[in-house]
Amino acid sequence: MMKAIVLAGGFARRLWPLTKETPKPLLPIAGKPMIDYLIEKLSSVDSIDTIYVSVNRRFQPHFDRWASGSSFQKDVEVFSEESMAENEKLGAIGALGLILREKRIDDDVLVVAGDNLFDFSIDTFLSSHNGRPLVALYDMENLEKVRGKYGVVRLGEGNVIEEFREKPENPSTTLVSTGCYFLPKCSVCRIHDYLSEGGNPDAPGFFISWLASKTMVGGFVFDSSHKWFDIGSIECYNEANSCLSNKD
Repeated sequence: MMKAIVLAGGFARRLWPLTKETPKPLLPIAGKPMIDYLIEKLSSVDSIDTIYVSVNRRFQPHFDRWASGSSFQKDVEVFSEESMAENEKLGAIGALGLILREKRIDDDVLVVAGDNLFDFSIDTFLSSHNGRPLVALYDMENLEKVRGKYGVVRLGEGNVIEEFREKPENPSTTLVSTGCYFLPKCSVCRIHDYLSEGGNPDAPGFFISWLASKTMVGGFVFDSSHKWFDIGSIECYNEANSCLSNKD
């Protein structure tokens, strides 16, 4: 079976004042918490048996209340790191390494950013991994929309990642990471290697770039026929809220 880990964090100054007292993944989108859409998608995947939601201690009570008041098809467990302020946070990969170590996870893992909203199929994504690490990509189809905002990927033959750059000012492609990563069991332990070597513990793209230098990492591309929102600003939050509120 597979474990799913949602990196929910909580600190999001770019969305203040909305996130001053509410962690970003719990902001309402079309009448329900943003994270609910993601948990519902993960719950529908037969191969996932447990969903961990990684948060910081500052907002743990918010997520505990959310979890206790929710009913999902799969077990959902809130896991807290010790940070109480933004300058104390472990970073996404640091938090991922902690939960893997503390929960002694020794399975395939699906890692998803908690501020993601998308309509593409996780099952379709997972069916393409062929036993190797895989990153869900979205084609923005416009370099200006990509510049300085996302992890940008260049694919080579067989859709193997040749380059992964975090928020480049001069992007070479319009393919961006959606913050959705499949890591087979054999690659999960490499997170500890990466961190022990002093790798950047922040954005997952730094780890994926490092991993791609060690082994083949695939990219699975979803195009603009799908909806994907990376809720990183009030403008994007409002756009997602409007889109889902008007959905038939």
